[in-house]
Amino acid sequence: MIVSDPPASFYFDLSSPEAYLAAERILQLLPGPAEWQPVLASKLRGGGEDEDGLRERIALRAQELGLQPLRWPDPFPFDSALAMRVATYAKSIGRAVPFAQAAFRQAFAGGHSLAETDHVLVAAAACEMHPAAVLRGAGLRSVERELAAQTARAARAGIIEVPAIGVNGRVFAGERAVEDAAAHMSDGVNPVSQPAAVGR
Repeated sequence: MIVSDPPASFYFDLSSPEAYLAAERILQLLPGPAEWQPVLASKLRGGGEDEDGLRERIALRAQELGLQPLRWPDPFPFDSALAMRVATYAKSIGRAVPFAQAAFRQAFAGGHSLAETDHVLVAAAACEMHPAAVLRGAGLRSVERELAAQTARAARAGIIEVPAIGVNGRVFAGERAVEDAAAHMSDGVNPVSQPAAVGR
């Protein structure tokens, strides 16, 4: 049996509150499957945003979307390197989506920094990933190399920020990436995309 690739790729970093908002609604809004792809946002080319302005904007948007109030991790921003290696390991065993959802909620619904190993392990346990296996997997050089390679491929494909969704050679980025990608997948409407090849 031939298994075709998903028509879309969802690029995320677990340190991004905007990616958290996207992750909370992508499964409901996107009309087709998407590959959840961990990338290191710090290695992409996008510029940062004033932290106070970001917090206010994201909190308001979460309220508009009917999500529970955000609880900001301390510190924020936090170093997501460990969490992203775990996300890459989770992807290799077919658990990228449940781990990412649990980790995002640990960070932005629970207010727990994913720089802390215990908080990452709680998220992993929520999707039945054993702590010893998680730590072993996160420490593999092959996992670290895969995360770096995928980040580099994403950058070459035109991904400069997260969240971003690649669909058939188009890139939709930013807080409205989910809605714009969904519209494109449904009927070809493509209001704010930029051309790019989607890396895997």
